[in-house]
Amino acid sequence: MVFAVVGPGAVGGLFAWLLQRAGEEVVAVGRPATVEAIRRDGIEVRSATFGDGVERVRAETEVPAGASVILATKVYGLQDVLPGIVDARPSEVISFLNGVEHMRPLRVALPDTPVAGASVAVSALRVSTTVVDHRSPFVRVEVPESAARFAAVRALTDAGPTVRAGGSEAEVLWAKFRLLASLALLTSYWRQPAGAALSEDPELTEAVVAEVVACSVAEGVAASELDLVRALRSVPGGMRTSLQEDLAAGAPSELDALGGALVRIGERHSIPTPAIARIVTGLSSNT
Repeated sequence: MVFAVVGPGAVGGLFAWLLQRAGEEVVAVGRPATVEAIRRDGIEVRSATFGDGVERVRAETEVPAGASVILATKVYGLQDVLPGIVDARPSEVISFLNGVEHMRPLRVALPDTPVAGASVAVSALRVSTTVVDHRSPFVRVEVPESAARFAAVRALTDAGPTVRAGGSEAEVLWAKFRLLASLALLTSYWRQPAGAALSEDPELTEAVVAEVVACSVAEGVAASELDLVRALRSVPGGMRTSLQEDLAAGAPSELDALGGALVRIGERHSIPTPAIARIVTGLSSNT
């Protein structure tokens, strides 16, 4: 089986490196400049958990026919890569995109292909095109029970990450989405690390938490405000989010996939989301 990692950035690059190190047949699929750099330098990972090293990963601009696809782009990059994935007629697709709205276009475009949405908890930074700094002492992958037999899931399990299969796809995606959206929106709005952002305006933080939980429940995924607050409090106080960094740099961001999605979900279920809408509007006006 060929594993095509589409989007060899921080997470995708780490996955490709781990799979290659484990002896799997891996192809990193990216833009021409990225492919050229990987062909020249390989993928280097610096990790206290897995060690440091360079793996010579095959790199291509197109997805190999029939491959098992591990999708690890940013959400806003999905439109660019989806046609190539469809043309390759993959054997399966497992997506690690943030948010919850991307699964429908994936399934519409790939009606006859097994597709699953998964999540990963990891702190990894793409230092350069081919260098990934793995900072957390863990890589935790969550997949729905329906994806437990995917070849990519089995391969990732053997390659080093901690992989857990269980629950529905919606439960897996929302478990990460609730925390990520709350944290990313507040850190970006206040332009501060997690600890300061969460305490800057307790009423706004409380309102965001309540609205996120209400949207989750309306989508059929049980959640509680207390659990979300506890999860937010467990985040290191100095942590900054990728949304925060992207907005500060004026780069493309996942603001719409996080905040915009919550506003749309609220509208669909007649749930007011004034706190989230305030943040999204404020951040949008600054870009």
